[in-house]
Amino acid sequence: MPDPRTVLVPAEAAGQRIDQFLAAQLDISRSRAQLLLEQGSAQIDGAQPRASLKLRGGETIVVTGEPQPAPLKAAPEDIPLNVVYEDDDLAVIDKPAGMMVHAGSGATDDARNRGTLVNALLHRFQSLSATGGEMRPGIVHRLDKDTSGLIIVVKNDRAHAKLAAMFSGRAIRKTYIALVHGELERPRGTINSSIARDPVRRTRMTTRPQENARTAVSHYESVRALNTRFGKFTLVKVRIETGRTHQIRVHMASIGHPVVGDTLYGASSQLTDQRAANAAPSRAARRNAEPERLRLGRNFLHAAELEFTHPVTGKPLKLSAALPEELAQFLNKLEGDPAAAPASKKSGNPVIGRIK
Repeated sequence: MPDPRTVLVPAEAAGQRIDQFLAAQLDISRSRAQLLLEQGSAQIDGAQPRASLKLRGGETIVVTGEPQPAPLKAAPEDIPLNVVYEDDDLAVIDKPAGMMVHAGSGATDDARNRGTLVNALLHRFQSLSATGGEMRPGIVHRLDKDTSGLIIVVKNDRAHAKLAAMFSGRAIRKTYIALVHGELERPRGTINSSIARDPVRRTRMTTRPQENARTAVSHYESVRALNTRFGKFTLVKVRIETGRTHQIRVHMASIGHPVVGDTLYGASSQLTDQRAANAAPSRAARRNAEPERLRLGRNFLHAAELEFTHPVTGKPLKLSAALPEELAQFLNKLEGDPAAAPASKKSGNPVIGRIK
């Protein structure tokens, strides 16, 4: 417990509510100040006041603790799920982009614990592994919010323990599809660069040397190069041996090929048709030209394949998920074929079929 803090109420604070006064003095939110008062961790002249108490000036407030919000507990929500595989021990879900796997550790209210994969799982399945705790039932690995594709969820602790060991032992084969900026110098390669949290921009990861960096290995292979009116790009498949935070995104950016749409790691927020502007007949016309722009609104990264041995039955499993329609349509637009049907409509697995 931190040392008690004593706050003297100046005369000019007379008439203020105590929760407002404490929030300003302690540099915390008003709701946190109210929590301090409710929990008896802030007393005025030896008594526990209500949050609405009006100060007179001259009082002494003693703060003896920190606000302790009640832990969040994930709640079931009726959210549709695309279940690719299911048995008594586990299920594999094709997660859409934009869905968080679980509420973040910084969540402090129920509003931030809505719309997650965990909420949907609790509604869909009767039981889930409890190994991950109340906020992460059934979760044995994760996908970024803006990454779509396959994720394994676990129904019991026995399967959870075995799958966790398999992930740790690199016994699960995970393959992603990504569209990256630029043309790869080599059609295939391995990136073996350790990853750590960026000490300056804490929302990012980095391959720059850090004491707490963790080993990360990614193998990439070009599916096809795209030389378009919006620039050069490469569609790649990436198999990861490890599962570090933002691994593919930071690895591809580290070799100069950020994932399309990934503004956190250097990709532009929109693609501009440069050929149309350059084709204008005069300099004035080029200045006035309004080239077409493409926006994706997410990262072009999709967890396309999972291959592993069932942790309980020993059965080999190989599962795949086609590119979601928004990525297939984006590819069609990028390649300048507006009349083409979305690739996900043409075949069950357009890109995976080409890369096996």
